[in-house]
Amino acid sequence: MAIKNTQEVPKTPKKQIIKTIVGIIFLVLGLLLFISFISYFFNGLIDQSQITDLLDKNDPAENVFGKFGALLGEIFILQGIGVVAFFIPVFFILLGIKIATNWKKIKPFTTLYQSIFFMIWLPVLFGCIFPDQHMLCGVMGFEINDFLNSFIGKLGVILLLIVSLIIYCVIHFRVTYETLQEKMEERAKQKEIERIEKEQERLKKEQIELRQRKEQEEQEKINKFNQDAETQQEKDALEELNLIKETEDKAIQSHRINPDEAFSQNFTVNQPKEEEQVDEMPLNITTLVVDEIDDNDEVDFTPTYEEELVDEQENTDSANGVELKITQIDEEETLEQTSARLVQEQGEYNQRLDLPNFQFPPISMLKKYDTGNTLIDQKELEVNKNRIIETLRNYGIEIASITATIGPTVTLYEIVPQAGVRISKIKNLEDDIALSLSALGIRIIAPIPGKGTIGIEVPNSNPSMVSMHSVIASQKFQNSDMELPIAFGKTITNETFIADLAKMPHLLMAGATGQGKSVGLNAIITSLLYKKHPSELKFVMVDPKKVELTLYSKIERHYLAKLPDAEEAIITDNAKVINTLNSLCIEMDDRYDLLKNAFVRNIKEYNAKFKERKLNPEQGHRFLPYIVLIVDEFADLIMTAGKEVELPIARLAQLARAVGIHLIVATQRPSVNVITGTIKANFPARVAFRVTSKIDSRTILDSPGADQLIGKGDMLFTTGNDLVRLQCAFVDTPEVDKITEFIGEQRGYPDAMHLPEYVGEESNSNLDIDLSDRDVLFEDAARLIVIAQQGSASLLQRKLKLGYNRAGRLIDQLEAAGIVGHFEGSKARQVLIQDEISLEQLLNNLN
Repeated sequence: MAIKNTQEVPKTPKKQIIKTIVGIIFLVLGLLLFISFISYFFNGLIDQSQITDLLDKNDPAENVFGKFGALLGEIFILQGIGVVAFFIPVFFILLGIKIATNWKKIKPFTTLYQSIFFMIWLPVLFGCIFPDQHMLCGVMGFEINDFLNSFIGKLGVILLLIVSLIIYCVIHFRVTYETLQEKMEERAKQKEIERIEKEQERLKKEQIELRQRKEQEEQEKINKFNQDAETQQEKDALEELNLIKETEDKAIQSHRINPDEAFSQNFTVNQPKEEEQVDEMPLNITTLVVDEIDDNDEVDFTPTYEEELVDEQENTDSANGVELKITQIDEEETLEQTSARLVQEQGEYNQRLDLPNFQFPPISMLKKYDTGNTLIDQKELEVNKNRIIETLRNYGIEIASITATIGPTVTLYEIVPQAGVRISKIKNLEDDIALSLSALGIRIIAPIPGKGTIGIEVPNSNPSMVSMHSVIASQKFQNSDMELPIAFGKTITNETFIADLAKMPHLLMAGATGQGKSVGLNAIITSLLYKKHPSELKFVMVDPKKVELTLYSKIERHYLAKLPDAEEAIITDNAKVINTLNSLCIEMDDRYDLLKNAFVRNIKEYNAKFKERKLNPEQGHRFLPYIVLIVDEFADLIMTAGKEVELPIARLAQLARAVGIHLIVATQRPSVNVITGTIKANFPARVAFRVTSKIDSRTILDSPGADQLIGKGDMLFTTGNDLVRLQCAFVDTPEVDKITEFIGEQRGYPDAMHLPEYVGEESNSNLDIDLSDRDVLFEDAARLIVIAQQGSASLLQRKLKLGYNRAGRLIDQLEAAGIVGHFEGSKARQVLIQDEISLEQLLNNLN
């Protein structure tokens, strides 16, 4: 039985077949037009007579496509738009390829849109320059040019062409004076950079040549010195031998001095004492060098004291046969000398070498939503000024002067009232002025701090958007030397506003739903990402809404911190928030221990001392990055966890500023049961977006004003002193996505920064625990608990330097042994043993 091997052929969709056929038709049509136009451009004048009778076979055309091709050229080129007609077949060719292949890089309609202007402008230009060449300008270009010549003249046509081209360039290519100036500045900077690089290369070459020349000269000097030294030694030795020989000869010939007699007369030998035993008297041969001996000269052969010492040393060495080696012991280095030597040898510690190739995201990833200049509507300013003056005059208040300061969303009118006018009277007219101006909401500042004026803030009818690009690219932010700079946005005077989170030291953000809190958080995070290296900053992010901060999971290995056993760095489970907050408290305590051992007061001094290599890493010291805790919706945490969240946050807010841990807490429900007195007391820096009532405004800022904001990023900022009205910079989700993706694609750390381990004490501790298999630190932990009379795992972790898993197991064993009581929530366990004697008896019974 034969089996057929059938293979199904995949069916092509009918729609794809139709698209391919249509694409081929357009492609062939475009090629037909293109070739016809080229042929007509060379044979058009010859074929004009053949076009009159299309059906005459005896009179063929010279065009490649015959009379049909000649007719197409006649219609589109001569009777149409001239040589510019070649844009049409190009469009059809691109359209056919696009439909058939669906190639994304080909955009035929974009090409057509960009060509429409030149399909009108070029025929007129050719008609102006070459009025007799109808093949170039076509009938359309000739007729338009002829009409314009009669209407505005030849010069007018030229000016019209130039102006229209300039306008097209401005609209299409965004060519403005500012962009040209920026390009010129960039080109000048590039040239300056190239000049500096060339200068540096030249200086390096000169230094290398100079160094080589010096080394060569030094080597020549050394060689010459060695040669001179060898020659001089030979000469000295020869002269010495000659001098000795001459002296001996003279002495013998003169017979005036007998060397033996001289020795006997002037040289005395000291006999050794009886108690000393000398086996052998060493023989010293002294060579006497005499320059010249006269008749009356006496020669003294007595050795000098120095010669005796040398002889004695030589005799001792020769007698013992052992050389004496002298070793000099240097004094021990002090800590300052060691650190100075390390800095000199290795340089200061650079924490950025952990990720040496890390690149900050380019500013070009941020969109330019604004031109950087606030538009001034003079008519609107005059109308508002007149209405303010009229409204105040209706209530008997005269004004001496009024000035306006225009911001991106709000204009500040500063008025100086006449003498005798009470400020409270103007402040009570807030609603009346808002009614007369038909404004969304005005805010009266009476008086403006530091000025003798009263301010009236009026929203602009056409507010301009403040982009994140404009504030990040500003010189004020780029040249900032703050520890944690945050670019909030722009003030009423259109100035970039930068604040230092390290000096706030914590930030409370509140506002109604949809008024800009999430954008504000993104602006804060983006500012820090553009300024701080991953080795210098870590984020701990809490996002109960689960959608606001998830974009930042891409930078987990660079900028985020988490618990060691956490799967995700972005905390979305409220139950895990408590462990994270308590872990931060442990990290805070550990950092304070490091600061205490280093004898410094804050993280800035500690890191500076560590960079100078004055702290030993073997003793637990390390470079401390800043940690920023961000809570997106604090009200939800308070509802689910209550005091268990509020207490560690209050503790962090009170103590953590000196060790570089800072908090940013945001909520959309600024009520007193969420923003309690404990929270407000420890968050002096506050940001208020628009709220719905004055009560909420007073809850956040302790003053009204937030209820008069206009929304969409309009905010008030205070650090406990004066209120500053700002327009928050806008950073969109796609921009944040680009930034995080750019950072996440780079090489990072193996994992996010691990916070200290923390395991909450569970109420279910009634487990079967075998006390025969106790921890080796069980007795030490029991004694520590009894002495401190405080039963908590955190105490064991701090004192015995344990992880919280092991500390939790010890607490369970202590509970099973009857030393501590049961779990009581956030309270410490009760200690059931009151003294050490009772504890020792219990431990003996267990053993």
